[in-house]
Amino acid sequence: MSVTQNSNSAEKTPMARRFRGFLPVVVDVETGGFNADTDALLEIAMVTLRMDEQGLLHPHESMSANIHPFDGANLQKEALDFTGIDPFDPERDAEFEIDALTSMFQTIRREVKLHGCNRAVLVGHNSHFDHGFLRAAIARNDIKRDPFHPFSSFDTASLSALALGHTVLARACRLAGLDFDNHAAHSAAYDTWKTAELFCYIVNRYQTLGGWPLANTEADSDDDND
Repeated sequence: MSVTQNSNSAEKTPMARRFRGFLPVVVDVETGGFNADTDALLEIAMVTLRMDEQGLLHPHESMSANIHPFDGANLQKEALDFTGIDPFDPERDAEFEIDALTSMFQTIRREVKLHGCNRAVLVGHNSHFDHGFLRAAIARNDIKRDPFHPFSSFDTASLSALALGHTVLARACRLAGLDFDNHAAHSAAYDTWKTAELFCYIVNRYQTLGGWPLANTEADSDDDND
C-alpha cells in the first residue's frame, strides 16, 4: 500500500461540529463488475481531510492499494477493458482485502479520534457504488473495527449537480477550476484525490457564501441513529 501526505500540517479543527460528529473520508474503488457481492474489488483508495482555522477543507493523506480478487470472485471482461486493469499482473504488487483495509482503517480511526468525531462517513462520486463494495469487503473478511457509518454517505455527484450543474467527475472538476487528466482517470488513487478536491471545493464554496459560520453551535453528535 502506498501512502502520500501533503506538506501542510493541520491542527485539530471543528470538523466534528461541521458534520454532526462524522469525519468525511473520500473513497473510490475499481472493480471487476457492478455486483458488490460477486464481483472482484481490484483497487481501493481513501483520502482523509483536514480543516484549517478559517473552516476550509483540504485533502490531507492519500492511501491506495491494488487488491487480489477474492476467492471465487467474478471478473467481467467489459469492466476490465474499461479500467485497463490486469488482475493477475505480478507487477501490481496486490494485497489481500483484509490487509489493505486493516491498514487503512487504522489511519481512519486515528483521524476520527483526532477530530473528536464518532465515526467516519464515506464520500464518493456516486457513493452508493463505492459504499456497497466497501461494505461487501468488510463483511467478507469479518472485519470488526470498521470506522465507517454502515449506511450513510456523502455523494459528490449529487452535490456537483446542485453546485455546478453537472454530475460527471471530470466535467464537474473542470467547472470547479480543478485540473483533470482523462488519461489518469479510472485509477482509484487518482479519482479519489480528484473527488476529495471537488468535495472540498463545494463545501468551501458554500462556507464562503455564508452557509456555515465558524461560530456554529455544537452538533448533536450523540444522535447516531439516522
